[in-house]
Amino acid sequence: MQKDLTRLLHDPNLIPSEKQNLLSKIASQAESLGMPCYVVGGFVRDLLLGQPINDLDIVVEGDAIALGKSLVEKYGGKLTPHYKFHTAIWYLPSREAFTLDPSSLDLITARSETYSRPGALPTVKPSTIDDDLLRRDFTINAMAIRLDGDHFGELLDPLDGRSDLEKKTIRVLHPRSFIDDPTRIFRAIRYEQRYSFILHPSSFILVNPESLAVLQALSGERIRHELDLIFDEDNSPQMIVRLGKLDVFKWIHPELPAFNESHSDYLEMDTRLDVPASRITMGFILWLMDLTEAAILSIARRLDFTSDLTHAVWGASQLKKSLPFLVNSAPSVWVYALEKLPLLSIYTVYLVSREKALLDYLSFWRHVKPGTTGNDLKMRGLEPGPRYGEILTALRAAWLDGTIRSNEEEMEMLNRLL
Repeated sequence: MQKDLTRLLHDPNLIPSEKQNLLSKIASQAESLGMPCYVVGGFVRDLLLGQPINDLDIVVEGDAIALGKSLVEKYGGKLTPHYKFHTAIWYLPSREAFTLDPSSLDLITARSETYSRPGALPTVKPSTIDDDLLRRDFTINAMAIRLDGDHFGELLDPLDGRSDLEKKTIRVLHPRSFIDDPTRIFRAIRYEQRYSFILHPSSFILVNPESLAVLQALSGERIRHELDLIFDEDNSPQMIVRLGKLDVFKWIHPELPAFNESHSDYLEMDTRLDVPASRITMGFILWLMDLTEAAILSIARRLDFTSDLTHAVWGASQLKKSLPFLVNSAPSVWVYALEKLPLLSIYTVYLVSREKALLDYLSFWRHVKPGTTGNDLKMRGLEPGPRYGEILTALRAAWLDGTIRSNEEEMEMLNRLL
């Protein structure tokens, strides 16, 4: 077993050499301080699944903040300690050996957790690696591999998470898991759909009115964070559909709809259009844009949307409802209607409607501008004021609608307007 894990830990296809080098330095420094050092959670899960490692989850039995300070002293970088949680973020030094993305990692003190009430953030205190694994969400995340010294490659698996991995099963650690932290329901579905696993029957029955009711007490920010993580996944439509079928959303907001499965393929963007890409924003637009304005704004308040996200969803909703009134309009009318809306909102409505004018706007019309500028008008003796905008808008509309086709024709029109 240890030999197999040692081989996986040295596999450059799973862990790039620069990450291996970083882990070695951290483990060596922890050993010098007498702190057993482990990689835990998603790192171990994905390593055993033979998938590339993205996150470095480092836990030490000891003071993670002290370890962080010693790493900064030896290698450089910057440390942000969080004394309440006994954790620290190490912002890596800018040198070739530490070139990673992301350029920071969490150092965590092994700890135990208690919950003062359902859904509350946990109270933590330093403890052992065994207690640290027992506080986690699922058995497949409750494994650790030791990194320091002669213990390199030793697997700690007190809850038989490796067996659940082999069975493709998501299983919580105790019956109150979803009550203590109902955001684990979102994570369970993420893992289920990402890996084509199933939620174990003993855990599935715990997604019930008692645990779902706790969602009502959670902040919008915590819930939206879980939804953000979902929409960032390749299989996000299936995840949202699955959560809907489990009646999760009605406990968050009564007007959250089922996800339209016919929109599932629209989250992959055409990068040729030079539209700012955000899979998360597109996900929310596709999910919510068919709701009423009142429902969208109410959900935005409940889930603590940013103003940009609210505007993107609202803008797409308004545009989709306006399409029947804009069809067959002149290009200038389309541009006037569209130019204050987020480009991603327009693009998303194009995907679901296939209205060619929206594609024309994104590809061409939005870039059309008259050759005349405000400075030109000033040089022609026009006093600055609202008339500037009226003239420039008229010239742009003429170019868009094809009533002028050359700089000479623009000058003739400008002379008439003046």
